[in-house]
Amino acid sequence: MLPSDTAPGGGTPTESVRLSALSLPARLVIAVAVGGVGTFMTWHLAMVFLFVAPSNTVSEEHGDTVRGYMYPEFEQNWKLFAPNPLQRNEGLSVRAEVREADGSTRVTDWIDLTAMDIDGIRHQLLPSHTAQNTLRRAWDFYSGSHDDDGDPVGLRGELSEAYVHRIALLRIQDSVDLGTVERVQLRSTVQRVPAPAWRPEDFDTAPVHEELDWWVVTTEDLPQGELALDRTAEEARR
Repeated sequence: MLPSDTAPGGGTPTESVRLSALSLPARLVIAVAVGGVGTFMTWHLAMVFLFVAPSNTVSEEHGDTVRGYMYPEFEQNWKLFAPNPLQRNEGLSVRAEVREADGSTRVTDWIDLTAMDIDGIRHQLLPSHTAQNTLRRAWDFYSGSHDDDGDPVGLRGELSEAYVHRIALLRIQDSVDLGTVERVQLRSTVQRVPAPAWRPEDFDTAPVHEELDWWVVTTEDLPQGELALDRTAEEARR
């Protein structure tokens, strides 16, 4: 036996009586209204999503329709993913000019600092924030505080240079003896990510390198714990 508060149709007795009391045309009107509201909400959510989402195949193909629907009543001033996903790979490398025992100097090969971070992140369940953010944020700081000619903009530009330089020294101390380092040079590399097979774009994906000027390393630039390292060599360089 069914419970007293449940009707055979699954609703309460009152609801069933109300629906059964309606005429067939009235039921059709309600069904059409509910279906129309549902269709409109689905359309509206789809338009809002395409409007705020990063550029993609669907939004580019139907961009006029999306913008025509959104403006001006439903304009959004924010993005679903902010900032947009990167469409290029950026890397930072360093090389050093070191002094040999016989007094001559040599230049090391380029050491990929970004690859060090990738090695610390890939296949790591819980990668450290140091590997994820230190170099990337430092280079963003540097790039944002230098003008188009590479000159520092105010005190922030000078601080960003010192910050990036000391990070580079920290990263290469396992490869070279910092006490023998005369100068260091940084190189940034930018490479566009190839378009997927279904996209029509055809752009250059060759890496573009930009080398910064050499800078002289002093004992003040050395990481903490290395400040007393080979101070006589510093005097000899002067």
